[in-house]
Amino acid sequence: MSDSKLVYTPLDDIEKIYNELKTTFASGKSKPIRYRRYQLLQLAYMLKDNTKLFEDALAADLGRPELEARMLDIDPSLGEIKSTLSSFEKWTKQEKAPFSINFTAMRPVIRKEPKGVVLIISPFNYPLFLTLPLMASAIAAGNAVVLKPAENTPATSALLASLAEKYLDTSLIRVINGGVDETTKLLEYTWGHILYTGGGRVGKIIAVAGAKTLSPVSLELGGKSPVFIDPKCDLKMTAKRLLWGKLANAGQTCVAPDYIIVPQDFQDKLVKALQDECEEFYPNKASAPGQMSRLVSTPAFTRINNLIKNTKGTIVFGGDTDEATKYIGPTIVKDVMPGDCLMSEEIFGPVLPIMPVSSIEEGLAYVNAHDHPLSVYAFSQDSAFKAKIFDNTQSGSAMANETIIHPAAYGLPFGGIGPSGSGYHSGKYGFDMFTHLRSSMDSPGWLDMLLSFRYPPYTPAKLKAMGRFTGSSLPPRPTGPPSDPQVSNTGKLFWTKWFSFLLALGLAGGVMKRQYKL
Repeated sequence: MSDSKLVYTPLDDIEKIYNELKTTFASGKSKPIRYRRYQLLQLAYMLKDNTKLFEDALAADLGRPELEARMLDIDPSLGEIKSTLSSFEKWTKQEKAPFSINFTAMRPVIRKEPKGVVLIISPFNYPLFLTLPLMASAIAAGNAVVLKPAENTPATSALLASLAEKYLDTSLIRVINGGVDETTKLLEYTWGHILYTGGGRVGKIIAVAGAKTLSPVSLELGGKSPVFIDPKCDLKMTAKRLLWGKLANAGQTCVAPDYIIVPQDFQDKLVKALQDECEEFYPNKASAPGQMSRLVSTPAFTRINNLIKNTKGTIVFGGDTDEATKYIGPTIVKDVMPGDCLMSEEIFGPVLPIMPVSSIEEGLAYVNAHDHPLSVYAFSQDSAFKAKIFDNTQSGSAMANETIIHPAAYGLPFGGIGPSGSGYHSGKYGFDMFTHLRSSMDSPGWLDMLLSFRYPPYTPAKLKAMGRFTGSSLPPRPTGPPSDPQVSNTGKLFWTKWFSFLLALGLAGGVMKRQYKL
């Protein structure tokens, strides 16, 4: 099945599919918890039953070694679906609003409701991990789902479409394959939510399209994630983890370390450590079968090959390429300056530039002068060093002494900030993204005895009554910026409101007794 050719969905069928999903969603079929659980189990077994087929598809599309296919795509996807299965029923329960004296009698609650028919546009680099857990989140939230996989991973996308028809309810979940024309057609419709994972250029197009239909949009975009190196770090561990994070999936990872910032006088030691680890990683050749992933396409190969050819830095390791197999070997480039071509765009390949600086402050200034990245990395055993990096930068995530595995970390949100993306997913955060928090109250009739001042005709007496009910005093006016912590009078205000509320209830009770002769 992994050898199946990718067949694009006919453009004329897309509107029909969209309308069918809208009709099924309106019927309420996707909302019962038992049906959501059934669909999630089907999704999990779709992956589990066909692990070998997915391994073959990932190898065909990305040259993905079996271990990377399992560790980076298949196993974490199954793990996230299982976590969603075990927790989503709790996530769906309505919540009581925080206590408020003024509104508690109206029984305010937050309902958890699906957004409708949602669109997930997934990327080529992790065609399972950045697809199936997100589908699970959308299903768990009770939505109907359209998945648009990447067209440049044809084996995996064809397999997803084929298996979805076999395992999932196609009246609620559909896979639409295609390229620019099919995606453009999809973006003509109004969606409950759009999630796009990919590059910033297309991300802008998606955001504009969502604005035209007033469809909410979440973007996961990537960017140039920097690595700060403390000369006092555990050098061998640093080199090993850093190199693995850069070379996994041939560098085609949105949170891959993009470039290194290191003190000038420590650069050569770091380079030597990276070279040593690379030789340990690939004692024969990185190009040997089953050892390293390939670039996804010839244009991707050409782009990165041109970066290597045009850099003004010094290539100290690697640089070997093979266009026929889209192979680019592990490449380390030192003495890279800020204006170098390797610093002009997200690399998304197995090329690691090293930018020496005179001080950490210089490195921080460079990072902060550019778009906020998806991740900032720091390798250090010094808490002060890590705090300096994390406290003085902005990024989607801030990671110390590790690379690229945090999107799979249970309980952590995954998402960017500014140009690196918007919105959060992973686990409950994905469920929340596809869920509408619907406010609800049920106000009893007797409250009109307390709130009768709101009804016309308006009079000075009613204005005064409203002030007694809704008015609140503020803490003392500040005389300037704080120098010492001030004692809060929140507790005093709380008990004052409680006393007023209880007094009002007592008066209301007296009125009711007289009115109804209780």
